[in-house]
Amino acid sequence: MENSCVQLNDLPDEILVIILKKLAKVEVLYSLFDVNKRLNKISHDTVFTNDLPILMSASDDLIYSLPDQILDRFCSYILPKIHEKIEWLHLESRSMERILLATNYPNLYGISLHNIQPKTAINLFTDETSVIATIKNQVLSLTIDISTQGLKYSPLDGNAIILNHIFNMFANLQYLNFGRSSVYDERLFFCIIPSTVFSTNLLELHVCLKSFHDCLYLLNGHFNQLQTLYIDVDLIFSSDIR
Repeated sequence: MENSCVQLNDLPDEILVIILKKLAKVEVLYSLFDVNKRLNKISHDTVFTNDLPILMSASDDLIYSLPDQILDRFCSYILPKIHEKIEWLHLESRSMERILLATNYPNLYGISLHNIQPKTAINLFTDETSVIATIKNQVLSLTIDISTQGLKYSPLDGNAIILNHIFNMFANLQYLNFGRSSVYDERLFFCIIPSTVFSTNLLELHVCLKSFHDCLYLLNGHFNQLQTLYIDVDLIFSSDIR
């Protein structure tokens, strides 16, 4: 085939999807949405809409909100068009409320929240009028990254308090990944003021703990349906395992 030139539209849909999967999902949706009938159909595929990060990951391992121009298009046009396809949203704190209020998400069951500062998290999980409270009954899976960047003081049991509020709000929660901050090594610590963490529905838990005593605390009947537990413990003393 001399002097032939294969263009994007010459490729079958299956090959296009493989190529586009190399890009960030927000880039695919922002660039191809409503370009033409064929590309619009591909961009609506569940590969790009089912599990959707609406944020930016930088080379410094930090997470940022999308630029305003891109966020405007998502909230005003793209999200209302694909809202029924979305099952999991990955959100950054600054743009979280705007995205969740952009449309309804009838099939949403999972949320990832990044760069949430402790005060914001407490307000979010205690205020029954917060945007998170409107979807509390449908959320089965939650990943949260508490950030203390820029704070002068952070109480040792601050994350344990937030964990309590999470279980109080999300009665149907089955999966929780309560991770360390991407900036600081903030771990769960229960030994100062023991919390009342309890869930009858949680099946899988991922946590980073300060000490082995915190691990024993969580395993002391607080999750009677728990099947899978992933723990990263900072301190284990020889006396802890006797």
